[in-house]
Amino acid sequence: MISPLAHIHSAARLGENVKVDAFAIIEEDVEIGEGTHVMANACVLSGSRIGKNCKLFPGAVVGGMPQDLGYKGEKTTCEIGDNTVLREYVTVNRGTPKDKGITRVGSNCLIMAYCHVAHDCVVGNHVVMANSVQLAGHVIIDDYARLGGLAGVHQFIHIGSYTYIAGQILIRKDVPPFVKAARDPLSFVGVNVVGLERSGFSKEAIRQVQEMYHVLFVQGHPTSKAIEIIESTITDSDVKKQIVSFVKNSATGIIKRHKDTTVDDFAI
Repeated sequence: MISPLAHIHSAARLGENVKVDAFAIIEEDVEIGEGTHVMANACVLSGSRIGKNCKLFPGAVVGGMPQDLGYKGEKTTCEIGDNTVLREYVTVNRGTPKDKGITRVGSNCLIMAYCHVAHDCVVGNHVVMANSVQLAGHVIIDDYARLGGLAGVHQFIHIGSYTYIAGQILIRKDVPPFVKAARDPLSFVGVNVVGLERSGFSKEAIRQVQEMYHVLFVQGHPTSKAIEIIESTITDSDVKKQIVSFVKNSATGIIKRHKDTTVDDFAI
């Protein structure tokens, strides 16, 4: 149902069964997939591509111009996958031409109230961002990551899959997959065992993750040496490939173990 009080540009492309409530604004050069609900006072601005069966709650703004002084009005886009929920006052900006030109939020995500996704970010599938998480530009968040409320993520940070990150924290280093991270400065505080079990990882895969992070964070090796040990001693597997690739390709460096945490806290 389209409210007569909504403003929809004649060039916008809406799929079947799209619902648009009163006072919502949908500009030109917008595509919205079937079954999506744009609620009252939400704004879908030019360059936005919204998937199927999404929910945009009141006050959400998708496709705003990037907050970048170098942006000169170039045509860029913002993409939201299927079945994603953007709660009240979430903002997702478009990309910039100096990077990808696209900001992406994947499918089946829950982005809670007052979160911000800045230009050129790439958020994977099944990601949950609690209230008021703030992503600076060029951040990458892999599938199934969980970020606590009020977390702030620095530019160019990479957060791995199946991570669980505490709220009210600054994220200034890359967070490798499968870990729990907390404290200030943000530090490794263990493997996300509960999350991995709930996601169907085998006991052997979880044990292998624990073994690799024991080498990386507990044994006291430099990162490069720890990776050499992991590559030469740990049986090849998907989780090994993910961890090794992530650490090797980290541009900012990964988080460390907190100095006040005892070795016993990470026993395997």
